[in-house]
Amino acid sequence: MRFKRFGASLLVVGLALAIAAAPAMAHSELKSSDPARGASLATPPTQIKLIFSGPVTLAADPIQITGPENASWTIGRAEVAGSVVTAPVQAVGPAGEYTLRYKVTFEDTHAASGSVKFNLSAPVAPPAPLSSSSAAPTSQAAPVSSATPAPQAQEPAVDELLPGWVWILLVVAVVLAGLVAALRLIRRKN
Repeated sequence: MRFKRFGASLLVVGLALAIAAAPAMAHSELKSSDPARGASLATPPTQIKLIFSGPVTLAADPIQITGPENASWTIGRAEVAGSVVTAPVQAVGPAGEYTLRYKVTFEDTHAASGSVKFNLSAPVAPPAPLSSSSAAPTSQAAPVSSATPAPQAQEPAVDELLPGWVWILLVVAVVLAGLVAALRLIRRKN
C-alpha cells in the first residue's frame, strides 16, 4: 500500500515538473526568410529579411552571406523591429549555392544561430568603379560593413534540431501517459 502511494506521489510530482518545464522548452525559432530556404533566384536580393516566432535582439555581426569561390556579400547595418530583422545587402559572386548565416538572441536570453541556403542562377559582377573624369560629386552614403568569411559550419544544438511544437507534443504525451497510469492505479485500489 505504501509503495502504491509513493509511486502515485512520484507520478504527480513528475507531471507537475513536466508541465512547469513545457514553456521553457518552447524556444522561439526562424519562421521565414527572404530569400527563402532553398529558393533559386535569377537576380540577387538587395535586402535580407528574417522573421522569427518571437522578439529578438541582434548579436555582433548578426548576418553573413557566403558562396562559391569564397564570395562574400557586403551586409549593411541590420535592424530589428520586434521579431523581424532586415539588412541591406550588396551581392557579388558567381552563380551557385549561397549560405545566409544569422545570430540572434531571443527574449528568453536564448542565443541562436542558424543558416538559410539558397541558389543564385546568374553571376553578379562587382559594381564598376567610377572613373575620375566621369565621376560627378555625390553625397556620401553611410558606410557599409563587409561581412567576414563565415566560420566552418557548426553542428546545430539539440534544441535547434527540434522545433518547439515537437517538445510541446512530447510533454503532452508524457502528461497523458501519466494520467492513464494514475487512473489505472486508482481503479485497482477500489
